[in-house]
Order: sequence, then C-alpha cells, then structure tokens
Amino acid sequence: MANVTNSTPKQTPVVSTTPGIATGSTIIEDAVVAKIAGIAARDVEGVYALGGGAARMVGAIRDALNTSDLAQGIRVEVGETQVAVDVTIVAEYPVSLRKVADGVRAAIHEAMVELVNLEVTEVNVTINDVHIPSDDDEVEVEVVESDARVL
Repeated sequence: MANVTNSTPKQTPVVSTTPGIATGSTIIEDAVVAKIAGIAARDVEGVYALGGGAARMVGAIRDALNTSDLAQGIRVEVGETQVAVDVTIVAEYPVSLRKVADGVRAAIHEAMVELVNLEVTEVNVTINDVHIPSDDDEVEVEVVESDARVL
C-alpha cells in the first residue's frame, strides 16, 4: 500500500454521471481518501488513537501546534473504482478488540462507499496498543474540571 504522506499525491478521477448536469470529471486525491478514512475510524467507540508510537508522538506535536493530521495511522491504495485501507489503532481498555476492529471496518467501508463512491476491497486493522486509563489521567481530568469551575 502506498503511504499517502510519503508519496507524490495521486489523484483518482471520478466521472460525473448525473442526468441533466454537465459532464466532467472530479479528481479525489489519495490524501483526501485517507483523511476521510481517518475521521471515520476516530468516530468508532473504543478507538483511543490512530497510528503507531512514532506517529502518535509526531501527532502530539502537531496537536500542540493545532495542525492535526487526520490521516495519521491510515494508508490507502486507491484504484479507479476501488480502495484498500490499512489502519493502525490504539484501543481503549477494556473493550472487545474484535468489536472495535469490526466497528472500524464498518465505519471506513461506509465512508468510502457513501462519501467517496469507491468499492472497498479490504480494510486491514492493526491494533498495536491498548490504552489503559491510569490514576494520572484521572488527576489531570480533575484539575481541568476544577479550573473550568474557577473560571
């Protein structure tokens, strides 16, 4: 699969076939397809984050600079009418990993069909970590909540 962040932007032409509308082509770049897949995957309950360890570190820096990469952890291979997607996720503990993976597949499949109008050949899900809420996370939430009450 081509990693959209490291390759020359590839474009997929989509021909307009709407009756009564002027004909022409619409170009959808692979980076857009990857971004849509990333947004769909993040919306699944039980997904804590996308990407491997190094990608998440870079993502944390981007988030601090308000320049999130919504395609982080997503690789796509786009043909003229089909798409294959690889996604790497971190799951929440204690969720069923099978249910999370199935939910990610379903969400990405639906987004590709409905929004991009491409047939999905496969969605490969790699779960590379499980996020375990720690006492530090709870303390941080309490501090944020208490600061919000003061303001």
